[in-house]
Amino acid sequence: MRLTHLGHACLLVETADQRILIDPGCFSPGFEELADLDAILVTHQHTDHVDVERLPRLLELTPGARLLVEAQTAEVLLESDIAAQHLVPGEPTRVGPVEVTPVGQLHAVNHDRVPRVGNTGVVLRADGEPSLFHPGDAYDVEPGDVDVLALPLSAPWCAVRDTLAFVRSVAPRYAVPVHDATLSEVGRALYLHHVSSFGPEGMEVIDLAGGSPREIG
Repeated sequence: MRLTHLGHACLLVETADQRILIDPGCFSPGFEELADLDAILVTHQHTDHVDVERLPRLLELTPGARLLVEAQTAEVLLESDIAAQHLVPGEPTRVGPVEVTPVGQLHAVNHDRVPRVGNTGVVLRADGEPSLFHPGDAYDVEPGDVDVLALPLSAPWCAVRDTLAFVRSVAPRYAVPVHDATLSEVGRALYLHHVSSFGPEGMEVIDLAGGSPREIG
């Protein structure tokens, strides 16, 4: 598995000869110039997870890619004449040899003045490859055993105690920090220290900041 963090929640996953892009949002520069994607997955409708303005350019460059999105997000995209397939929690679909299992129903609670929207995380599995879980914006789902967790570091809906409780409950072999655009360099280092120091025993934190790809075996 080869991973590239394209900023904030956006992750390019290359596994089992498939190129899968997750959550290409407005805080993630350059994703619209990618080509040869096999699928684009979107966990929910918030603009930091799907940039409707730049998504058409991405689809033009990758006309064969499947666009698989959370159900409410599909309705939002239709308003911009972008057709997508629904992710249905508990109903796996396949991108070539990669099984994509949607998990979860709702976005985490921000506060009572922000309505909750749908949120569906994705688990990617393929024979002979590490498994990966990207939760979108929620800490309340159980993905089963996974090797790699795309771990949201900071958001209006969580505190570091919630982050630690989540990563300890999932207990992956590797944690890849994402959802970090709201943090300063100093603040990000502090969050990484907490995750590295107080995460589950034996877990390795793989920091992909800067956009360089990393092989995970």
